[in-house]
Amino acid sequence: MFKNSYNVIGVMSGTSLDGVDLSHILFTNKDGKWLFEMLESETIPYSEYWLNLLKNAVTFSEDKLVELNKNFTDLLSDIIVTFIEKHTLKNLDAICSHGHTILHQPQNGYTLQIGNLPKMAKIINQTVVCDFRIQDVQLGGQGAPLVPIGDQILFSDYEYCLNLGGFSNISFQENSTRIAFDISPVNTVLNFYANTLGLDYDDKGLLARSGKINSELLAELNALEYYKKPFPKSLGFEFVKETVLPILEKYSIVIEDKINTFTEHIAMQIAKALPKKEGKLLITGGGAYNDFLIERTQHYLPKIKIVIPDTKILEFKEALIFALLGVLKLRGEVNVMSSVTGAKTDHCSGFIYHAN
Repeated sequence: MFKNSYNVIGVMSGTSLDGVDLSHILFTNKDGKWLFEMLESETIPYSEYWLNLLKNAVTFSEDKLVELNKNFTDLLSDIIVTFIEKHTLKNLDAICSHGHTILHQPQNGYTLQIGNLPKMAKIINQTVVCDFRIQDVQLGGQGAPLVPIGDQILFSDYEYCLNLGGFSNISFQENSTRIAFDISPVNTVLNFYANTLGLDYDDKGLLARSGKINSELLAELNALEYYKKPFPKSLGFEFVKETVLPILEKYSIVIEDKINTFTEHIAMQIAKALPKKEGKLLITGGGAYNDFLIERTQHYLPKIKIVIPDTKILEFKEALIFALLGVLKLRGEVNVMSSVTGAKTDHCSGFIYHAN
């Protein structure tokens, strides 16, 4: 007999490297409909040491990745224990953790999210549900995006759900089927150039606003092969490092112009990704704070009503949805949809580790 309520923590570390997001969630299943309450939520930023490690890990050898995985699992476990103790959380059903994506090569049958080793359950003395992507890739899927099932279950009032993090990804219903895919890089590129100016990020898009568009660069970015591919499709940091940054670096223009041009590129690709240019668009993720990017997106989608939710949903929506994926895994229910990943079948993904 399934429970009607679950007391869990969702844990997420995204490619924008803002830090580890943790959200304490109460889920209730009422007459077949999932309701949620987001309680204590916070982001624990990475130290300079860990930022540099995670930024460069894509180039690590296999042995170095094994070591990194062990150490990151220890780090993540300590962060979770501190969060539980700080908020005196009791009677938790599970910790539902995404880990941190280092390599994502579904075309090669491979994806790596570090921080998902079984020892986490013993360190934090809790049931852990984690590592949600591997099984999908083994079933021929992209292993991403995984958030759309949460969009369908928890945010069905919106025609479109858009997340602006390290990458942009979109989710929507089409002919009774959930469709979702990664659109383009966002903060992986914008933060890279803000960092070169000694800033953590482009605050409210002020750097972009101060620059101007380079038409030639914009055209080259928009012509990238990825944008012509049909979904399902997904992106990893390899795409930024090997394809996008080399294009941007070819142009001897000021950083502000690069950021302005890339922001325009993001907005154009978002607009192109929406099959119908009307309805309500929910925007979450750190990019929702980039006023200039939101303005440019609205410019290309004049009939769309853009909705930016309250701070908890805006900042912790992915932690919320991975918490839901964990609950669905505990119940043995489908938590990954083949319509969005391209896997052979819908399935119940993830691993469950118990403290004992």
